[in-house]
Amino acid sequence: MVRFQLALTLIASALPAAAHGPASKTVSAAALSRSAQSAAATVDAFHVALQHGDARAASALLSDDVLIFESGEVERSKAEYAAHHLAADIEFTKAVPSAVNRRAGHASGTIAWIASEGRTIGKFNGRSIDVATTETMVLQRVGTAWRIVQIHWSSAKAR
Repeated sequence: MVRFQLALTLIASALPAAAHGPASKTVSAAALSRSAQSAAATVDAFHVALQHGDARAASALLSDDVLIFESGEVERSKAEYAAHHLAADIEFTKAVPSAVNRRAGHASGTIAWIASEGRTIGKFNGRSIDVATTETMVLQRVGTAWRIVQIHWSSAKAR
C-alpha cells in the first residue's frame, strides 16, 4: 500500500509537466523524461509479449502483487490476472491493432509512471472496434529491471 501511495504522489506531482508535452500524433521519446525511457521500454515489451501471445514474457514483467484496473473491475495479483484476463487480453491484442499516439512519463528513484493515449481499430469476434484508449502504468525498479506494479486501462468510442 505504501508503494501504491508513493506512486500516486509521484504521478500527481509530475502531471502538470506532462500536460505540456508535444501535441504530436506520433509517439516521441521526447514526451518522456530521460529517466522514464527504460520504464517505457518495459511497457512496450509487455505489449509486444501480448501481441505475440507470450503469456510467460508478459507475466515476467508484472510484479507479483500487480494491481490492474479495467472497465470497473480489479485484479489484485499476477496470479489473478493470469487466471482471469491474460488469455483474453492476448487474444484481443493479437486480433486488433493498436497504436500509441501520445505518451508521457517520469521516473524518480525506484518508481516510474508511463501514461499513453492511443487508438485501437479492427474487428474482434465479428464486431467492429474503433476506440480511443488511455493507459497508465506505474513501475518499480527491482535491481536493474522495471516491474509493472499498477495498470489502469480505459477506452471510449472514438470520435
